[in-house]
Amino acid sequence: MRSPSASRTLSASIEQQLPKGQEKALKIVRGLIWTYLILLLIEGALRKWVVPQYSDPILIIRDPVLLAIYFFAIKARIFPTNGWIIALGIIGGLSLAVGILVLYPYIPFKFILLVTIYGFRSNFLHLPLIFVIASVFDHKSVKKVGWWTLLLMIPMALLMVAQFKGSPDAFINRAVGTAEAQQLTTAGGKIRPAGTFSFISGPIFFASAAAAFAIYGALRRGLYNRWLLVTSSVCLLVSILVSGSRGYVVAVLIVVMSILVILVIRPQVVNKFAGTLLIIVVATVLVTRLPIFKEGVGVLSERFTASAEASETSVVGGMIERVLGEFTEALGNLDKFPLSGYGLGLGTAGGARLLVGRGTFLLSENEWTRILLESGPILGLAFLAWRTAFTFRLLWLSVTALKRNLVLPILLFSSGFVGLLSGQLGQPTTLGFAVVLCGLCLAATRGEEGETAAAAPITQQPVVKPLPRRSVHASRLYGPGSSPERDHANGSVDR
Repeated sequence: MRSPSASRTLSASIEQQLPKGQEKALKIVRGLIWTYLILLLIEGALRKWVVPQYSDPILIIRDPVLLAIYFFAIKARIFPTNGWIIALGIIGGLSLAVGILVLYPYIPFKFILLVTIYGFRSNFLHLPLIFVIASVFDHKSVKKVGWWTLLLMIPMALLMVAQFKGSPDAFINRAVGTAEAQQLTTAGGKIRPAGTFSFISGPIFFASAAAAFAIYGALRRGLYNRWLLVTSSVCLLVSILVSGSRGYVVAVLIVVMSILVILVIRPQVVNKFAGTLLIIVVATVLVTRLPIFKEGVGVLSERFTASAEASETSVVGGMIERVLGEFTEALGNLDKFPLSGYGLGLGTAGGARLLVGRGTFLLSENEWTRILLESGPILGLAFLAWRTAFTFRLLWLSVTALKRNLVLPILLFSSGFVGLLSGQLGQPTTLGFAVVLCGLCLAATRGEEGETAAAAPITQQPVVKPLPRRSVHASRLYGPGSSPERDHANGSVDR
C-alpha cells in the first residue's frame, strides 16, 4: 500500500498531466461545491428575511449550481459511473416514467411534469454529488470545511439564543415566505430556533457536523486552535439547550456515542481522549454558569416529559418508538400501497405547493411511507433498498478506515447517515446536508499525512494512459522509442 505522501504525489502527477481544459474544469467543480455549501447555509435566511417574496424559487437555488457541478465534472472526466449511480439512474428513470403515467388521467400534463420532475429532483438528482465530493475533496478540503463549521457554530448559537428569547411572532422567528407564519413551537411557549435555516432540521444537521469536527479536532492536537474548539463547543452546548428539540439532542448524542465505536476498534486512541474530555468539562462548566442555562434545561425537560406522556411510555422508550416507527409504519403496510404508487413528487411539500398552492404533506410525513406511496412497493422498495445498502456501505468504509487509524470518517458518518437512510429528502435542507455530510465522509476515507492512506473505493480517479510502444519496424527506422518503464524510472510517481 502506498504511503500518504506517495498517494498525494501520484494524484498531483496525474492532475498535472491532465489537459488544461480538464484541469480547469476540476478547479471549477471544487469552487462550485463550496458555492453549494454556502447556499445551503444561507438559503433559509434568504427565504425568511431577505427576499421572502421569492421563497418558492429560492427553494431550488442550489439546483443550477448542482447541474453546473455535474457538467464540469463530466468535462473533467470525474463524474462517477459506478454501479451505485447506474442503479440510482435506473430506479429514478422508471419512477419518473411511472409517475407520469399514473398522474396523466387526473392532472393537466403541465403540472404532471412539474410535480414528477420535482420528485425526481428530490429523490435522485442530488445523490450523485456524494461521489463527486469524494472525487475532488481531499483531507485538506474536509479539514477546511470543519474549520468553517466550528467557526460558524459561534454566530449560529448566538442567533438561536436570540430566537429562543424572542417572542414567537417576532421578525427573527418568521417562517419562510410572506405569510405571517411562525416556526414550530416547543414547551413553555417557545419556538424551536431554526438559525439561518428554514426549519429546525437545518440546525440539527449543522450541530451534528460541528460535534463531529470538534471531537476530531480534540483528538488531533494542533489541527484546530484550542480557543476555536472550546468556544465552538460552548456554543454547541448552548444551542442544544435552546433548541427545544428532541431530535437535536439525539443527533449530537449519536455523534458523541461514536466515540465508543472508536474505542472498541482502536483502543489505543484512549490516550488521546484527555484533550476531548478536558474540552467537554470546560465547555460544560462555562455553560452551566450562563443565565440561559436554567431556562433552557427547563424547556428541554418539559419537552421530553410531555412527549413521553403523550406516548404513554418512558422518555427513552418514546424515542426508540419514534425511530422504529419510521420503518415499521412503512413496511407494515406494504399490502395497502398501490402497485404503481400515486405519483413521484406528490408526497413532497414542493409538489404539494405546485398542486394546491401551499406546502403540506399530501401523503405522509414519514419518509419511507412517502416513498412507498409515491412509487409503489416495487420501485419504492428498490429506492429504499439503495439508500439502506449505501448507508451500510458507507458504514463499512468508515469502520475499515478506522482500523487504519482514520477517525474522521466514522464521526462524519454518525452525523450524516440518518439523513441518507430516513431523512426527508423532499425537504431541501435535509437533502443538502445528507449529500454533503456523506460526501465528506467518503472523501475523508482517503486519509491524510501521518495516517494510513485509503484508496477511494467507490469513485474512479482519472488515469493517464502511457504512450503506445513503437513497432519493431518503426524502431529500426527511427531508433528506440519511449518506454513507459524507462520514462517513469525517474518520474514523479516513483519519487
